[in-house]
Amino acid sequence: MLLAVGIAIVFISCIGGFVVAGGNPVSLIHAGEIMIICGIGLGILVVSSPKSVLMSLKTDIIKAFKGGIANQGKFIDLLVLLYELFMLGRRKGTPALDEHVSDPQNSSIFTKYPSFLNDQGLVEFLCNSLRPIVDGRCKPGEIGGILKSELSSREAEASRSVKAVEMIADALPGVGIVAAVLGIINTMSNLEDPESVGYKVAAALSGTFLGIFLAYGVGIPIGRLISLNQTQEFLYYHIVERSVSGFATGLSPIMAVEIGRRSLDKQIQPTADELEERCKDAAKGG
Repeated sequence: MLLAVGIAIVFISCIGGFVVAGGNPVSLIHAGEIMIICGIGLGILVVSSPKSVLMSLKTDIIKAFKGGIANQGKFIDLLVLLYELFMLGRRKGTPALDEHVSDPQNSSIFTKYPSFLNDQGLVEFLCNSLRPIVDGRCKPGEIGGILKSELSSREAEASRSVKAVEMIADALPGVGIVAAVLGIINTMSNLEDPESVGYKVAAALSGTFLGIFLAYGVGIPIGRLISLNQTQEFLYYHIVERSVSGFATGLSPIMAVEIGRRSLDKQIQPTADELEERCKDAAKGG
């Protein structure tokens, strides 16, 4: 929602200032220039990005328009879920976690936290993080390196959509110049009609304006917002990585989730007392 408001402010400020200065906003609209800039920009994006990146970009833009994805309630649910899993592993041994990580959709623990269970990527990451511990396939001190490696790979994959937006934003001013040059060529080839020269020159200059405006007023801000959203989204993964690593190396369940809690930004971080109270309630319910 805030993204739409911000873009509206950018457009209103620019067009409004132009009108106040005596300009006619209609003179900024030239179908040929718009077609050249938008068409070339879209073509550059398609040529330079595989289908997987285009699909990720679509998803990230939708998330950006919906607003921030950080949800304190979901963070707390994740921490309490981890606490319950760690307590089960501590009381009955890590093999007792097998039924939960093998089929999370039917797990008596996972199903208590639908906000977490609906995030397929996060569920997969948590289950994959716990499987080596459950199976005993690696030493406790090795799990941290494995999780960091996987998380680094996931972050690199997610950043491709940001790089695609940044590339288009960098290209748009140049594309605007291309549109302007084509407009000047069109003008110079029709000098026998002096009355149309001013109009065609204005149309050509509008191409330069549009390219720069879309790059700095829309493209770069959207790329920045997508990057920030991804940073917050990966906080969930960092909580899992640090908490599971701590539990694997022998930390108590409450201390393992405390490490995860401290990974959060201050504005969405629950207090230690709040987390401890939720964990106690979960333990009583279990």
